[in-house]
Amino acid sequence: MKHEIEFIINGQNMQFTVDSNQTLLEVIREELGLTGAKYGCSTGECGACSVLFNGEVVNACMVLAPEAAGAEIITVEGLAEEDELHPLQKSFIDHHGVQCGYCAPGMLISAKALLSRTSRPHEEEIREALVGNLCRCGAYADIIKSIQVASRARR
Repeated sequence: MKHEIEFIINGQNMQFTVDSNQTLLEVIREELGLTGAKYGCSTGECGACSVLFNGEVVNACMVLAPEAAGAEIITVEGLAEEDELHPLQKSFIDHHGVQCGYCAPGMLISAKALLSRTSRPHEEEIREALVGNLCRCGAYADIIKSIQVASRARR
């Protein structure tokens, strides 16, 4: 079955015709060409496909595209403003929060959600916010440090 949906992604209004069984991740990557959110486990366990969906972190692989009708979605690409990286993105680069980079988009989205509700999170709050994100490289200490530094310089 086909569905006509409209949503806002990274500040832009979009309209699509989607299938009932199509995921939000498929629309984001294949229709929009926004490849920051990654295919990982396809079961909602790894966080590689995380996006902000009406301000909440969700696994885009677990959201059916028709459910996105009327939603506001932010991907990792939407964190930067024009040519300026978001402080979180800059901090991940400067403090080695990115190793292979596969988990980075999901980590950044989870960190953005955390910083939008807690301006100066403690390490335990950061760890809790990242619980749905797996880093295969084991760069958790650098990821936590990156988020702590960004919380002091955030916009």
